[in-house]
Amino acid sequence: MFARLVSESFVRNPRRKLLTAAALVVGMAVATATLTVALEVGDRLAREFRSLGANLLVTPQADTLPVEIGGVDFRPVDEGAYLQEADLGKLKTIFWRHNILGFTPFLDVPTHVSSAAKIDTTMIGTWYEHSVPVPDGTTFKTGISVTHPWWKIEGRWFGDAANEVVVGAALAAKDHDGLAIGRTIQVAHGAGTNPSASLVVTGIVSTGGAEDNAILVPLAFAQDFSGHAGQLRQVFVSALTKPADAFAARDPKSLTPAEYDRWFCSPYISSISYQIEQALPGTDVRAIRRVAETEGNILTHVSTLLWIVTLAALIAAALAVAATSATTVLERRGEIGIMKAIGATNTLVTGIFLAEQLMLAMVGGAVGFVFGAGLARVLGESVFGTPAPPRIVLLPVVLALAAIVAVMGSLIPLRRAAHFDPAPILRGE
Repeated sequence: MFARLVSESFVRNPRRKLLTAAALVVGMAVATATLTVALEVGDRLAREFRSLGANLLVTPQADTLPVEIGGVDFRPVDEGAYLQEADLGKLKTIFWRHNILGFTPFLDVPTHVSSAAKIDTTMIGTWYEHSVPVPDGTTFKTGISVTHPWWKIEGRWFGDAANEVVVGAALAAKDHDGLAIGRTIQVAHGAGTNPSASLVVTGIVSTGGAEDNAILVPLAFAQDFSGHAGQLRQVFVSALTKPADAFAARDPKSLTPAEYDRWFCSPYISSISYQIEQALPGTDVRAIRRVAETEGNILTHVSTLLWIVTLAALIAAALAVAATSATTVLERRGEIGIMKAIGATNTLVTGIFLAEQLMLAMVGGAVGFVFGAGLARVLGESVFGTPAPPRIVLLPVVLALAAIVAVMGSLIPLRRAAHFDPAPILRGE
């Protein structure tokens, strides 16, 4: 009998049901699209941000006081502690190893350059594209091409195994002829196994930083030139992270075992830094705050905006359901009066209407999920350049949201229907 009453209601009042279903379809489509993009936006934006440069700096823990100007270390090359190049592969063994997109070592050496003019500058040893052996037997290609892709090069980068040099744009401007592409320059230094050497200029680089006043050479050459074979001064790491919150800022030593597991297994910049320090004992890992804080703020604002849009879509759908439900209750006032007059309880009357709304919620939620998945693809294509793939895991979430919206939107009309007095209704009052 209950099923028959519900089914006949759909036959007798199709327009109201279609309006309710349409409201749910629109609301669930918007919710599906925004939830899909919200789940994608963190990784997508984080990868976009990684094109802006590294967000972690690894230095020796037992180092002397750094003397840095514009990010370049001007300490004498024989002072301070060093990192070992052979240990860098361990960066790809941490728990969040797949979030380590790249890393680039740097070794700064005070240098005297002889070209058409004589110039005192800094030699920066680094990698452009270098294959790093990982302890698990694989290799990982990384270098400036990964961590500093915005650096502009005129000509080409040096070969990692060649006696070649790339000159900073500002330094090249001081000696147009002697530091031009194709020229051979002499570099000299008072220490190392190779105190004087010839290098061929292959390119002019513009970075917008202190590198514009330096020369960049293969790391192996700088190590041999300075007498620090297999050593380096610092490493810039580019890692995918999630926005920091109050929990991320807590000291891991103060966490309970359960909290520690949650913190360790979350890609916070603090937890990835901690894991790097574990993999490379004797190092100090610092977040490059300007980059990290900008990422966190933008990701938080975008995610908040998407959640607000989702909430607004759900509220709008609930209001539309409430309006159609109130109209339906008024139209079926006589039917409700007859049911209550022959003994129907308030629970039965409410159950009939709720069953109708839940059936509409399932249909509207399923159809809205399909439309929302298509809308998410369009949004992903327009915002990120690649479509956002549908997430089937959201289907039960969307159906549950549709059911909640349908029930919440019907509560006030159903409460009113439950308090109808059958006597005045049957008298036509």
